[in-house]
Amino acid sequence: MSKLNIDQRTIGDLFRDKKSDFLIPDYQRPYAWGVDECAVLWDDIYSFAIPDGNYQNFDSDEEYFLGPIVTFKNTDGKQEIIDGQQRLTTLMLLLRAFYERFIRMSDDYSVKTREMISRCIWKTDEFGTPDLSKPKIESRVATDGDSGEFLEILRSGSTRGMRSRYAKNYDFFTERIHGFLNMCPTYFPYLPTRIMNNCILLPIEAESQDTALRIFSTLNNRGKPLSDADIFKAQFYRHFDQKGMKDDFIVRWRDLEETCHRIFPSSTGNPMDEIFTRYMYYERSKAGNKSTTTEALRKFYSTDNFRLLRDDSTLDNMIDLTGFWESICNQDSDRFSEEVLRKLYVLNNAPNGMWTFITSVYYLVNHDEDGCLEDSGFSLFLDRIIAFIWAYSISNPGVNALRGPLYSEMINIIEGKEVTFSDHRFDSTRLRNSIENYTFTNGKPITRSMLVWWSLNNGVDQPTPDIDLKFEIEHIYSRKRSEKDRAISSVQLEMLGNKAMLEKRINIRASDYRFSDKRQYYLGAGRRAGTVNRELVQMCGWSDFTESDIEHRNSEIVSEFLRYLDYNGLLQN
Repeated sequence: MSKLNIDQRTIGDLFRDKKSDFLIPDYQRPYAWGVDECAVLWDDIYSFAIPDGNYQNFDSDEEYFLGPIVTFKNTDGKQEIIDGQQRLTTLMLLLRAFYERFIRMSDDYSVKTREMISRCIWKTDEFGTPDLSKPKIESRVATDGDSGEFLEILRSGSTRGMRSRYAKNYDFFTERIHGFLNMCPTYFPYLPTRIMNNCILLPIEAESQDTALRIFSTLNNRGKPLSDADIFKAQFYRHFDQKGMKDDFIVRWRDLEETCHRIFPSSTGNPMDEIFTRYMYYERSKAGNKSTTTEALRKFYSTDNFRLLRDDSTLDNMIDLTGFWESICNQDSDRFSEEVLRKLYVLNNAPNGMWTFITSVYYLVNHDEDGCLEDSGFSLFLDRIIAFIWAYSISNPGVNALRGPLYSEMINIIEGKEVTFSDHRFDSTRLRNSIENYTFTNGKPITRSMLVWWSLNNGVDQPTPDIDLKFEIEHIYSRKRSEKDRAISSVQLEMLGNKAMLEKRINIRASDYRFSDKRQYYLGAGRRAGTVNRELVQMCGWSDFTESDIEHRNSEIVSEFLRYLDYNGLLQN
């Protein structure tokens, strides 16, 4: 059984310990706390140390728990931080800001407090004198270009010319400390003293990195949530370090991380998790796994002691796959034909993300040594998945329903078979009824999906729009007009035949007008550019857009979509 050293300690006891020599290793993520997190930390410890704004209300027996710190002693004798990096770094910035203020104060309490703080931040000689060039924490995070500023702040106490998170957080603490000093000059030293003496950390020292990582992966604390990619990075790092390829891995990982953050924007979580997810489906398919219950990402990769992450080909494949998706994101005409780019554009507006998984499998199986796919085969594959996913999303709503057919086809790809969805072909009459009775409200993803598909498959010579151009769903016969004239029903208002994709900048102005007024916005008025949707431009030759136009256009869209399915072999004979 692995040994753990667990010893609840105050910040002062832990930081002043001569054995405390913390290292934030190169595989860790960059410092991520911002002013908001620092404000929460300040408010919490201030309320604890100065209850109700009165320092005399403090109970010296009380303690405030700040969470665990997980480390292991590496071969250099340093405490390598696996969890707690954000808190330790922030606490060091806070103590350094206090120290800088105490430099200018000469009363006995201030001098004693300053000495206590200095022994928390810097290593000391045998006489107890701190060496300001040797902080008790060092950052080697390979992907954090600002870590040098952190060390410089600890050394000099200045943020002049700095714009990093370290500098902004340090300036925040400096401002709060200045405000507290002005408000309470007589008991100013009590606050940092109580932080050091009564705020508690729980250092957990594991005997090995593996043990520390297991603890790291299960703890739930006040720090930034751990992403799966953080766990995987540590496993990769350990593997390549043992092979003497640590430096090469750090460079490759940094490039991979930067690319993922650029092409997989995410408001929550780590964009790196996306490429691990897409690659997971390739490995699932290789194993012949058809189960529609998909494992959690961390559980999948941790199987057999992270076996996949100890295989050199895994990182190679993921970097290769990321490059493929970057080319799609950039609409790379050197890599893809115009025909393929049009279909990829349509898929970027899919009703769900399942297409990215099967496309990832297709790429990893079929690309040549230069990372290229045979154009006609790839084009046919894209047509098939567009037709199937769109139709299945209407006839069998819900992502879970789509998993079974797609997982089976992913295995077919691995086995070198053509994607046909032969076991899930549609009855044309039943599917037509499903589409005609479906309510295509703007809030349903399939509505946008169908309209984007139609805009590029309606017989009009429509160029592929730039992927960054923002479109919204336009009611050609507007809601306001419908409410006023009562000429069409609420059902007709929401038909596909009454909707089109229109640039957001135009839709804002055109949404409430009669069709005769809308035409000037579709075509462009004055210096304002018109729409790139050529179907709408073509319709500007009409005198009006009426109930019969909606019905006729709706029938055209449905019929053309069914012909598209038939062309791709997805209708029953």
